[in-house]
Amino acid sequence: MAQIGFIGLGNMGGPMVRNLIKAGHSLKVFDLSEEAINFAVQSGATAASSVKDAAVGVEFVVTMLPVGANVKEVFMDDGVLAAADPGTVMIDSSTIDVETAQAAHAAAKAAGFDMIDAPVSGGVTGADAGTLTFMCGGEKGSFEKAKPILEAMGKNLVHCGDAGLGQVTKICNNMLAGINALAAAEAMVMGERLGVPRETLYNVISTSTGNSLYFENFNPMPGVCSGSAANNNFKPGFMAKLMLKDLRLSQSAAQSSSTATPLGAAATAAFQHLIENGFGDLDTTSIIKLIDPDVK
Repeated sequence: MAQIGFIGLGNMGGPMVRNLIKAGHSLKVFDLSEEAINFAVQSGATAASSVKDAAVGVEFVVTMLPVGANVKEVFMDDGVLAAADPGTVMIDSSTIDVETAQAAHAAAKAAGFDMIDAPVSGGVTGADAGTLTFMCGGEKGSFEKAKPILEAMGKNLVHCGDAGLGQVTKICNNMLAGINALAAAEAMVMGERLGVPRETLYNVISTSTGNSLYFENFNPMPGVCSGSAANNNFKPGFMAKLMLKDLRLSQSAAQSSSTATPLGAAATAAFQHLIENGFGDLDTTSIIKLIDPDVK
């Protein structure tokens, strides 16, 4: 079993650490939140005193951080790359901009380390269950070295190509998820207002051409599918403000690649409005509140 340094113990990182421990790995963890560190320690991890301490004496460093600036700081600003032992493999599971991911890869390679960008899909539920999808960018050899660690946290491990292409894949996925969430909310509210019971709408659309994975499994209308956060007062599995972050990344990527994404732009504007209305800490399915603020 491996010695692993893990940095970033939020809603996703915390469960990922617990699954690594369950798989028999030895974890040394760091986070800015003392409470998050203590919770991981209670699960069997050892507390690190700093980012650099988390990177010393381990075979792998896994990071799960909010934004690209955090990744740059942790890896390149006298952080992980300056402290890690030779041969350490770097796994960044943050969802960040492609440019920063590629810069981190370049810095790691220059310092002699293998690295993959490995953003995830599956939300908190997938992190808890160890069924995440990892979308990985980097050299194939680096991906193969990281697989035994990823397998303790996820079910689907996909090598998407060169450095940064894991991030590209994740951004495309989440742009589509945001569009699907908004579209599902619009259809469900409109149909119910015109007189079709929400259960009937769901049953018909989920077996028709309008169906999507999001519509069927995470429907934003309360009471129509058991797995949706809409049934639990929109308690977050994936917060709306994080969806907005990813949608903004998609629009930046669209601009850099000269790609027209009118639906992506519309979803970005919708989630921006939702967050401005104070719903950012609710689940992504709360986008329905933008269409019908009184939905119950």
